[in-house]
Amino acid sequence: MTRLSERNSRLYRADSLERVSTPDLTTAPQAIDPAFENVWDELVWRGLVHVSTDQEALRALLAGDPITYYCGFDPTAASLHLGNLVQLLTLRRIQLAGHKPLGLVGGSTGLIGDPRPTAERTLNTRETVEDWVGRLRAQVERYLSFEGENAARIVNNLDWTAPLSAIDFLREIGKYFRVGTMLKKDAVAARLNSDEGISYTEFSYQILQGMDFLELYRQYDCVLQTGGSDQWGNLTSGTELIRRAEGASVHAIGTPLITNSDGTKFGKSEGNAIWLDADMCSPYRMYQFWLSTADSDVIERLKVFTFLTRSEIEEYAELVAAEPFRRAAQKRLALEVVATVHGVEATAAVIAASEALFGQGDLTTLDAETLRTALEELPNATVGAGTPVVEALVSTGLVSSLSEARRAITQGGVTLDGERVDDETATVQGSLPGGVSVLRRGKKTLAGLFVG
Repeated sequence: MTRLSERNSRLYRADSLERVSTPDLTTAPQAIDPAFENVWDELVWRGLVHVSTDQEALRALLAGDPITYYCGFDPTAASLHLGNLVQLLTLRRIQLAGHKPLGLVGGSTGLIGDPRPTAERTLNTRETVEDWVGRLRAQVERYLSFEGENAARIVNNLDWTAPLSAIDFLREIGKYFRVGTMLKKDAVAARLNSDEGISYTEFSYQILQGMDFLELYRQYDCVLQTGGSDQWGNLTSGTELIRRAEGASVHAIGTPLITNSDGTKFGKSEGNAIWLDADMCSPYRMYQFWLSTADSDVIERLKVFTFLTRSEIEEYAELVAAEPFRRAAQKRLALEVVATVHGVEATAAVIAASEALFGQGDLTTLDAETLRTALEELPNATVGAGTPVVEALVSTGLVSSLSEARRAITQGGVTLDGERVDDETATVQGSLPGGVSVLRRGKKTLAGLFVG
């Protein structure tokens, strides 16, 4: 048994959160994983480089004096999601290696919208975009350090786009772009071949993003942009613009689009994105999402979404191969990511709720809000105080009829709030924190009751 597996038996209880290995961003930048000579090598090992400009030049650049680099986030929703988390953690990794990040929130590009492959975006109002800019800015700030010699900055591209007239835009920026090259960009080409076509508004998006890189190069000597590989056309519009306008060579890294081993899109659950905002996706739901990671995917997820070292991740790979039934890697993945996104305290509450719901803890001691959000993810129903348990079983779908409910109780297969129900006349009172109850049929089939 490895030293890692020896500690797994106690790692996942709520009192184990002190062992979460997320970096302390209030201190000086930490060295990269000692297994690597250069943060570039670590990015490559973690599978974060799908496409890039000159790799040898990038390796030398990241091994040298601190550089300024950036990643942009467009306010096309009220929250960032797991796809954006890849970029946020990449920003953090490079900062921890001593470099200076710029987090760009697109107040202007958010008013336009990056072209989708299938159809034109619906333009949001200026008021909506302004509100979302504030929300996204607060999220981006959580992943960066704003102290020390390599302190981060948050910038908004509306600051340099809004004052620019259409004539100045065409004369000073547009003259550097060639329409033939723009037409070859993947997103543009896909739209040109669709029934929808593409508007001049969305066609111009790549110019705006290229202008962002040029502006940041001029203001902050920014020489590297990171983003998703599906943004490669937009990333290179900036590198090419700087080459033409300034005669300088700058760089871009495109991270891979994360997919599951079966090829399905990562981060989607029945059409619902896993958002980073707790009001749009509860910490409990996020925790359960990571717990459900397939064995074939979990090691790659640990590389991308956690700050565990190479040696730690390799030990988890051994555990997945030798003892997959323990799901040790999934538990550590869920613990690490939820602690990174929502904090240690929220993660402790989620773990306690998860354990208690499945019979390994005291339901009466749980945080009321965490318990309610957990029950919202289960089959549930709203019932009145005093509702018979047999009716509640039917209402939640745990059984299909009252006769089946009575039979389940007679057979000793029903519990309410952790206590076995022996009486067919038993009623629901909502005795758990927050006025809720938990029904269980058998060992693993649960439902929530919101008692009004």
